[in-house]
Amino acid sequence: MPRAIPTIPRKSASQERSRATVAALLDATARVLTREGYDRASTNRIAAVAGVSVGSLYQYFPNKEALVAALVARHNREILELAQGGLKEVASLDLAAAVRAMVRAAVDAHLVDPALHRIFAEQVPRMGQLAKIEDLERETFLLVKSYLEARRDEISVSDLDTATSILVTTVEALTHQFVINKPDAIDADRDRFIDEVTRLILNYLAPHRAAKPRKRR
Repeated sequence: MPRAIPTIPRKSASQERSRATVAALLDATARVLTREGYDRASTNRIAAVAGVSVGSLYQYFPNKEALVAALVARHNREILELAQGGLKEVASLDLAAAVRAMVRAAVDAHLVDPALHRIFAEQVPRMGQLAKIEDLERETFLLVKSYLEARRDEISVSDLDTATSILVTTVEALTHQFVINKPDAIDADRDRFIDEVTRLILNYLAPHRAAKPRKRR
């Protein structure tokens, strides 16, 4: 059985200078991944792009995999912060308006460095032990379920766990396909995409309240 690749940083960045070094290394990792791909990325190349010695890199990270794991974690935090902010804004909205805002927030989250997101989507399955994608999904699930619980009287589905899972999975899959696989269509079709996914979700959650597509001029 092959040995697991260590992906835990060697030490944490507690001082301002060390935090700046780690941030530079992660920024460089993102640039190298998007420009040259995962397979061609190396610690030597990442250190050169970051403007630090490879010895300095190894003070914090044991290998390329640990750098990518840290970058995935940072990317996930950025997406989760967007999701949290979006859900706070919709807390007082009715179901139709809230679902539309959630879908829009999902699109915005996927637009956080879509090229890097594409790399993660391609590599995370084969790097299974590197990225805790489940943590992000769990946090998102709890946020959405909390909103649905507050709107239970508006929702026809009785099992909120199932409803939340279907909502989160459907929006994630459709948004990923739209943003990552069709980048040229984002500007022209973004609002239409948000409308259609919103209608799909509302037809599932509350068929009697489903939003009609907005007329376009």
